[in-house]
Amino acid sequence: MTRPGAPPPPEATREAATARPAAPGTPLRLQVRRTLLIAFLVAFMALCGLLLLAAVSGDTGVRGFLVGIALAVLPLPVVLAAFSWLDRYEPEPRGLLAFAFFWGATVAALAAAVLNTASTIAVARTVGPGQNVAVTAVFVAPWVEEAAKGAAILAVLLFRRREFDGVVDGIVLAGLTGVGFAFTENVLYFGRAFLQGSHDLGLSGGFFAVGATFLLRGVLAPFAHPLFTAMTGIGLGIAARARPGPTRWLPPIGGYLVAVGLHAIWNLASLSGLRGFVTGYVVVMIPAFAVAVAVATWSRRREGDTVAARLPAYVDAGWLAQGDVDMLASMPLRKQAVHWAESTQGVGAARRMRDFQHAATELAFLRDRAERLGPAADFAVRERSLLAEVAQHRAALAGAGG
Repeated sequence: MTRPGAPPPPEATREAATARPAAPGTPLRLQVRRTLLIAFLVAFMALCGLLLLAAVSGDTGVRGFLVGIALAVLPLPVVLAAFSWLDRYEPEPRGLLAFAFFWGATVAALAAAVLNTASTIAVARTVGPGQNVAVTAVFVAPWVEEAAKGAAILAVLLFRRREFDGVVDGIVLAGLTGVGFAFTENVLYFGRAFLQGSHDLGLSGGFFAVGATFLLRGVLAPFAHPLFTAMTGIGLGIAARARPGPTRWLPPIGGYLVAVGLHAIWNLASLSGLRGFVTGYVVVMIPAFAVAVAVATWSRRREGDTVAARLPAYVDAGWLAQGDVDMLASMPLRKQAVHWAESTQGVGAARRMRDFQHAATELAFLRDRAERLGPAADFAVRERSLLAEVAQHRAALAGAGG
């Protein structure tokens, strides 16, 4: 492959490549506001997490809680790796991914617990205590839980719009929120199963009960919550690329309704015993997984097409070489470029190559958004800043490579 080493930027723009401009507004004020917002979110999620810790441990007992935590962690590497694989063209900032996960694990889980419990009590007055749990699980919980999880994705779209480029981002953020929610829910379910089994049949009964529960929730259906919420993420991802009008607000509503519908059908099937679980798995889980994979694959291919379509403008201006564009638009070639940098220049060069790829991809998405929807107020500033990053990384890679 061709290593980065294209012609230097034109003289008229060389200065912009060596000095990153400040963001508009008052930098200190913006930094203080951002720091305060992050501190508030961290404190709020921590408070929700502590309340959940007290409630779940009180429900499961200490031993049940510890067993639940240990088993709930096991599916995480597989599920997180799947969303990390999807988010390779332009990885989301780790802070946003952490926000999505912990929002699902704390705020969304606590909101769902409070509202579902209140609904169960209220429904009992109408249908009686024998049916209230089932009615809440099918007709209330899906609306509450999908709204609580979807709020995190909507917040990113509204307040970190520059990081939300389309359907892939929506699926990834939704997936991480669902993973966090499922983690907390699994701790409760696993802990309850162990406690109940131990109470009925002793320690061996506890391990048998929690093992059966883990098989159903942790092995067969670890993607349940992420898949449901991914439908909302797809809708918001479509809205992120749409012009003002019905195409901006109809997809999120439609995605949320699909998420609620799938969730309700899944809960109804799961209430019908093992046979119902298998039926729900075939009717809900497999089709939802197939749809999510198909949409994600198509969306990621479209991201590559966006890179190929938007970066040639910077080739013409001398910022990039055509070989760079070819590499950036192809995931296999991107991997080869990182391998080339590491094998010829070391681990630091591989990291710089990834930084170069990330900055150039963000540049392509920024230009694509400007071409489709018109340039944002800070377009010129962000474009110069990204061009400066691209030029810096390319120059360093070319210099190190001799």
